[in-house]
Amino acid sequence: MKKLDRIDIGILNALQADARTTNAELAKAVHLSPTPCYNRVKAMEEMGLIRQQVTLLDPDLLGLHLNVFIHVTLERQVQGALQHFEATIAERPEVMECYLMTGDADYLLRVLVPDIKALEVFILNLTTTPGVANIRSSFALKQVRYKTALPLPEGGLVVGREA
Repeated sequence: MKKLDRIDIGILNALQADARTTNAELAKAVHLSPTPCYNRVKAMEEMGLIRQQVTLLDPDLLGLHLNVFIHVTLERQVQGALQHFEATIAERPEVMECYLMTGDADYLLRVLVPDIKALEVFILNLTTTPGVANIRSSFALKQVRYKTALPLPEGGLVVGREA
């Protein structure tokens, strides 16, 4: 367990906004000298709080125009079927997100594909996955909000896993 203070929160918010921020820029933004700032970032990386740094690409410029949400219902929700489905989905690059759900469907997928033909191929392959009973798709007409930054309290918080 570690308490993150407002400086740690400032560092995390700055890195979420732009992971390419240099340590010198980051230190200046949170009013620290570079060495203590660097040490704080390293400590948060070692805690697993900072998992990775990524580059966000523009899907439209890359020709990925269809953003589709797919509800998948399995024939039986048993451990083996869940594991098999999840392993199959993990191999599909079109699947941007996959959640095990409560409610009517067992899984919710967010899939990015270039066009309707690519979606057809994806869905036909999905229907041949053992254990899949039902698939329902919904097209996103417009992305109203998309963010990757997690909401962090300004005053700090305690993080870690309890034993």
